[in-house]
Amino acid sequence: MPENANPLKRFFRQPAIYIKLPSGGQHWAPGSLELPQNGELPVYPMTAMDEITYRTADALFNGSAVVNVVQSCVPAIKNAWHIPSMDLDTILVGIRIASYGHEMQFDSDCPHCQHENTFGLDLRTVMDGIRSPDYTQTIKTGDLELYFKPLDYEQVNRNAMVQFEDQKLLEILPNAEIPEEEKVQKLTAAFLKLTEMTMSALSQSIAMIRAETEIVTDAAHIEEFVKNCDRDVFERIRDHIVALRDQSELKPLKIRCQNPECGKTYDTPFTLDVSNFFASAS
Repeated sequence: MPENANPLKRFFRQPAIYIKLPSGGQHWAPGSLELPQNGELPVYPMTAMDEITYRTADALFNGSAVVNVVQSCVPAIKNAWHIPSMDLDTILVGIRIASYGHEMQFDSDCPHCQHENTFGLDLRTVMDGIRSPDYTQTIKTGDLELYFKPLDYEQVNRNAMVQFEDQKLLEILPNAEIPEEEKVQKLTAAFLKLTEMTMSALSQSIAMIRAETEIVTDAAHIEEFVKNCDRDVFERIRDHIVALRDQSELKPLKIRCQNPECGKTYDTPFTLDVSNFFASAS
């Protein structure tokens, strides 16, 4: 045993499960992932420190809690900010299973009778249903061909923070006790900020544009193109990106109401809200 080596190291946590990424390791920034030869990432249970991190509101809001916990539980991920959006759900579900087991209690209100249904959800089924969008599909318009890529976690989180802050402002401003002129100015600025964020998110989803014999990858040039292309081209880009996103979204759960007087089936969405996905296990 090396000098100063901890004799308790063999009692440290061990991998609980192994996961395969929907992306297969593609679309990751260089150096952000060490993918094993078999493509399976070992996932360790959360430590007590990880659980404390996940209960820190500010760290959850700015994304650092997710990054720290992912890098703690999946050591092969060297920079979790660069996780492609298609892989994030699989990683979070894997950490949840490794830490608390594959069954998760899930609550849902029946839309027919408002009865609250509680049942055990097998997260392995959820993981099996996660799919990777086909980013080999391109858009051709005139002399241009557009190639696409997933947003990474840093981009997704930054856009979500902007959207959250602006939506809260839009909710508060109508009833704010400030001069009407100032209120209109602030509302206009908030709407413009949301529009800018939408444009930025769309341009960030474009990997490159082939313009006849020239290939454009500069992010600023691509964003300028998105802001200045004609409406038909913009709508094709937007619809294509939405369709790609829909391919990787978790499918709704089909629920049968437990109320004996109802018993109807209905679909309910299942989303991995990081603010309560792990908290609900304790």
